[in-house]
Amino acid sequence: MIGNYINGARVTDDSAPTAEIFDPALGAVTGQVQLSSAQATRDAIANAAKAFETWSKITPLNRSRILFKFKDLMEANIDELANLISREHGKVESDAKGELTRGLEVVEFACGIPHLQKGEHSRNVGRNVDSHSLMTPLGVCAGITPFNFPAMVPMWMFPIALATGNTFILKPSEKNPSISIRMAELLTQAGLPDGVFNVVQGGKESVDEILENCQVEAVSFVGSTPIAEYIYQKGSQYGKRVQALGGAKNHMVVMPDADISQVTGALMGAAYGSAGERCMAISVAVAVGDEVADALVAQLSDELQTMKVGPGYGVSEENEMGPLVTEAHLEKVKGYIAAGKAEGATLLVDGREHDVTKTSSGYFLGGTLFDHVSKEMSIYQEEIFGPVLCVMRVKSLDEAIALINDHEFGNGTSIFTQNGMASREFSDQIQVGMVGINVPIPVPMAFHSFGGWKRSLFGPLHMHGSDGVRFFTRMKTITTRWPHVSQVTSDFIMPTMK
Repeated sequence: MIGNYINGARVTDDSAPTAEIFDPALGAVTGQVQLSSAQATRDAIANAAKAFETWSKITPLNRSRILFKFKDLMEANIDELANLISREHGKVESDAKGELTRGLEVVEFACGIPHLQKGEHSRNVGRNVDSHSLMTPLGVCAGITPFNFPAMVPMWMFPIALATGNTFILKPSEKNPSISIRMAELLTQAGLPDGVFNVVQGGKESVDEILENCQVEAVSFVGSTPIAEYIYQKGSQYGKRVQALGGAKNHMVVMPDADISQVTGALMGAAYGSAGERCMAISVAVAVGDEVADALVAQLSDELQTMKVGPGYGVSEENEMGPLVTEAHLEKVKGYIAAGKAEGATLLVDGREHDVTKTSSGYFLGGTLFDHVSKEMSIYQEEIFGPVLCVMRVKSLDEAIALINDHEFGNGTSIFTQNGMASREFSDQIQVGMVGINVPIPVPMAFHSFGGWKRSLFGPLHMHGSDGVRFFTRMKTITTRWPHVSQVTSDFIMPTMK
């Protein structure tokens, strides 16, 4: 039974309702997770608020030393952690290790907090007057995270929150709760004081308590756009600082001068890796010219015939793509495939017919490829979040840019070309937050910030990098004057520092 992690220990509540935990590769229940009530969530928040009183006073250097130890422990246990992710999410273990590695890069970034949290100083802003600023912690912060990256996305949030002196409540997805508890245990083993990092399992009741509770100062979220908008609006209504990352429809533009073999290899990983359950997955290939499109779909069709689909763990030769996370999500993605065919797109490879779907009870779907997709189709307009790639045909780069800019989402995009001017024009004109030039998945490194535009992000600040430090701190500016006693006089005018 998976419960909460409060005040440095696992906590269970026999009276709490439960949800089933599935192994997606088997299609079988493997455990239960307890769902916290509003009161249990409230108690965890109060615990974190008490811990903040002492944690916020610990020096940044000592906080970073604990994170260094946490990083070492995570790396020492990476096989166990990757297996946990694979068994509850479904992704293959190499992909799970990649997730852990990218999350740990944010931990490495947060370990530099003694430098990152330095403020500004100006001497003699007025006669014998100095000003300096402090980047101070907020208090209790919370992260509400999705099923698709149960380790990496929390690590986008809590390392920087902890390093800057905040305490943290993590509300992970109930679909794969185990990894959050193991990370909490490793933080405790690394020396993090009790109550500084807490895990609250739960559903909407827990989320609403986090959003309404006056002791929570900031909320960070990653998930679908409707929920991101809800989190942002409700959290803001209750006076919280909120960053809420929503959905995506990421395009890759393929120019006539691109190397089609290179593009095909990039698309296979970007579209079908992690079964397409990535907010940065490329789900639309925009081919400039019919000749490019014809060559691209021919190579993709061939590659999909040999792509290995199966369990993400326990096999002698690792598969390239695992199952989808739940049966309900599998049926949802199948519904999109049926809709795309009904709307007139050309279904070149139907993942519903993959051999693994006929021999396994797991939630498997083969890679799916559509050609001649048009912008009014649901498979183009909506985020499918599965191994489905749409190919669209345009006549020019300008048409491709207009197509992408017209979409409601603006998370990530890329262009494959050998033309420097085309890449410059693309990166200048595109209305998207993260852009790749011959890079299929343009996820920024931890010392840059992650986030989209338009309805892919609610709130002004992105994840990790300099924006992450700004999100988890607030600035206090102090103006100081130490005059001689003889200079003290009454002054009733607006100070001008002259």
